[in-house]
This record gives sequence, structure tokens and C-alpha cells, in this order.
Amino acid sequence: MADIARKANAQWMGDLKGGKGNISTESGTVKDAQYSFGTRFENGTGTNPEELLAAAHAGCFTMQLCAMLAGDGHDPQDVRTEATCEMVKDGPGFKVSAMRLDVRGKVGGIDQAGFDKYVAQAAEMCPLSKVMQGNVEITHKAVLE
Repeated sequence: MADIARKANAQWMGDLKGGKGNISTESGTVKDAQYSFGTRFENGTGTNPEELLAAAHAGCFTMQLCAMLAGDGHDPQDVRTEATCEMVKDGPGFKVSAMRLDVRGKVGGIDQAGFDKYVAQAAEMCPLSKVMQGNVEITHKAVLE
């Protein structure tokens, strides 16, 4: 039995290129967000699974990092993570090949070397980073402001 379980759902109607779908989350924060071939493989209006994965990873990682910093007495005044989910052609389809995290933080009581250490530790502790470890290249760029 899981300690925590979150749900989301997706609906798709039609073939790959001409079809369209929507994605919703259990909380209702994302409700019937439109996605299509154009939003996934081109630059159409709407969302796509890779964008949502990047958002989830950025949120999870940032929370983990701030929890660790605060737990050790540092003041995470403003920490921001930009995640870029990259895909490459893989045979007849595609695969997620990399997740690039650009972490910027205004944190009291820490220097760049210390911040780098916490970013590396958060990468090992973040639940979504753990899911991807060994499957997806994950890189971190940490800048203390």
C-alpha cells in the first residue's frame, strides 16, 4: 500500500497526427489541458507530456533542495529550478534522453561550494530524480545569487 498516491488522466481522440487530447489532474489544478501532435512535436498551443514531466521534476527537486537547506539552518529565500526535458529519435519513435536542471538560489548563510553540495545531495534524494536515475542523463547547473 502506498503512503501517497496521486492521479492524473489523459484522453486521446483520433490518430496520432490529426487527433487531439486532454490531460487533467486529480487536484483540478490542471483540467482538460489540451495536447496534440502539434504541441508535442512542433510548437503548437497547449501542453505535452515532456513539459509536464519537466514541471513536475522542477517542483519536486526545488522542494527537496529547500527542505535540506532549511533543515540545516540555511535560509532558502528564493530558489528556482528550470527543467528542460530532452527527447531524441529512438528507432521508429522517441525517448526521453536527458533532463537538464538549471538551479538558481538566493540562500542565506551559504557559499557557492556549499550550494553545489546541497544541489548534488538533492539530486540523490528527490523522488523524481530517483525515478530517472540510470534511465535519463540528469545534469545540474547551480548558481548562487
